[in-house]
Amino acid sequence: MPIYKRAVPKSTSTKGRVPTGYAEEIAISEFSFRSAHRAVETNSGPASKKRKREGKGDTSVVYGDEAYKGPWAKYEEERPDASSGSEEEVEVEYEEDEIAPQPVAPTKAGTAYEETGSAKETTEFHGSEQYDYQGRTYMHIPQDLDIDLRGDISGLKNYAPKKLIHTYKSHTKSITQLRFFPSAGHLLLSASADSKVKLWDVYHQRELLRTYSGHTKSVVDVDFNYDGTHFLSGSYDRQMKLWDTETGACISRFSTGATPHCIRFNPSLDAAHEFLAGMSDKKIVQFDTRTPGESPVQEYDHHLGPVNTVTFCDENRRFITTSDDKSLRAWEYGIPVPIKFIAEPYMYPLVRSSPHPSGKYVAFQSSDNQIVVYASTERFRQNRKKGFRGHNNAGYAIDVAISPDGGLVMSGDSGGYVCFWDWKTCKMWHKIKASDGAVVAAMWHPRESSKVVTGALDGVIKYWD
Repeated sequence: MPIYKRAVPKSTSTKGRVPTGYAEEIAISEFSFRSAHRAVETNSGPASKKRKREGKGDTSVVYGDEAYKGPWAKYEEERPDASSGSEEEVEVEYEEDEIAPQPVAPTKAGTAYEETGSAKETTEFHGSEQYDYQGRTYMHIPQDLDIDLRGDISGLKNYAPKKLIHTYKSHTKSITQLRFFPSAGHLLLSASADSKVKLWDVYHQRELLRTYSGHTKSVVDVDFNYDGTHFLSGSYDRQMKLWDTETGACISRFSTGATPHCIRFNPSLDAAHEFLAGMSDKKIVQFDTRTPGESPVQEYDHHLGPVNTVTFCDENRRFITTSDDKSLRAWEYGIPVPIKFIAEPYMYPLVRSSPHPSGKYVAFQSSDNQIVVYASTERFRQNRKKGFRGHNNAGYAIDVAISPDGGLVMSGDSGGYVCFWDWKTCKMWHKIKASDGAVVAAMWHPRESSKVVTGALDGVIKYWD
C-alpha cells in the first residue's frame, strides 16, 4: 500500500515553515488520505486533473490490488501531492475520538443457494428383533460363536479367501466405504452413493439392521470412534454428521462449506472426541465433537489440491496426508506446520491408505496402478523394496487394506477383481473375480483368519472366506 504524506499543524516545531504556520510530515493510511481528498474535492469543486497510468503491479501476484497489469494498466487521476506544480497544503481537522467508517459487508443475494444439508435425519430399524431376551441390542458383542471376539489377536494368522459365503443387497448405488465394528467386527457399516448409511449383522442371520438417512448426496466416507458407539459420515452435500450407532440419532453436524473427502477419528483415548477431515478446498480441518456447530479448532493448510487421505501414525501423535497435488505431508497432531514434505517428479496422486499393524509403514494406493509403501517413523521415506503391482486402479479411488497380522495386502481392481499380495515378497498370491464393475471398497475382518468384505459399483456387498 502506498504511503502518503501531508502537513499537520505543530506549534512547537521550528522547522518546516509554511504559509499556514509550522508543520511536519507524517504518514497516514490510504483510507484516511482518500477520505480527506474526497472531502476537499467536494468543497472546492472539480480541479485540474492529470491522467497517468496505474502501476504495473507485481508479476508474482495474480489476483487483488497488487496483481500484475503490465501495459494494460488503467489511467488514474493524479494525486495533488504528485503534481509537477507548486505543492498545495491542505489542513483537515480530525476529532480525537473519530472512528473511520467501516466498509459495508457484501450481501449473499447473488449466491443465495438452497442449503443442501438441511434434510431431516431419520433412521429405520430393519432387524428381526431390536432387543434380545436380556434387553441387549446389537451393540452387545455376541459370545455364542465359535470365535472369541474379545480376546487377544497376537497369534492370528491370515490367509487369502477362496469362496463367497454371503451377499448383502440393499443399496441402490455404488458402495463408497465399508467399516467393521472396532476390534470385535460383529457389525459392518456401509456408505453408498445413494446417500444412505447402513448397518449389517456379520454373524447369525447376517441381516440388515439399521439405515441412517440424512444426507442429500453421495456419502463419501464413514468412520467409527474407538469403541464403536458413534460414527461419522461425510457427504458431497458438504455436511459431516455424528451418529449414534445404537439409536440412529444424529447427534451433531459439522461443515466448512467444502466437501469432505476423508474423515478419521483420533484413535487415542485422551483425544477420542476429536476428528480430522480432509477437504476439497486443500485443507485438513480438526473438529471437537463436544462443540457441535462451531468452527474447526485447528486447520492444516499447506496442500495445493484436494486432500485424499488422513492416516494416524507414531502412536497417534502424528498423521500423514496425501493430496491430488501429488505430494505427501507428515504433521504433528495439533501443530499446523508439516514436519515432512515429499513431492517427487515421478509421484502420482495417492488416493487411499492403510497403516501396517506394526506401526512402521503405511501402504498407499497410487494412481499409476501400484501400491507404494512409506515409513511412518521419523524419516517418512519411501520403501523402494516394497511395491505391489498387477492390478488396475486408474480412474477410481480404490481401497487398499493390510491384514491384521500384517502378512497380506488386499486391493480392489477396476476390472472387478480382488487382489492379494504377500507383504514380504510383494508377489501376488491370489485374485478373485468379485464383480462386473470396479471393486472400490475392501476391508479385512479384524478377528477372522481369512474373511474379507468387498463393495462394488453395483451396490452389492460380498463377504468372502
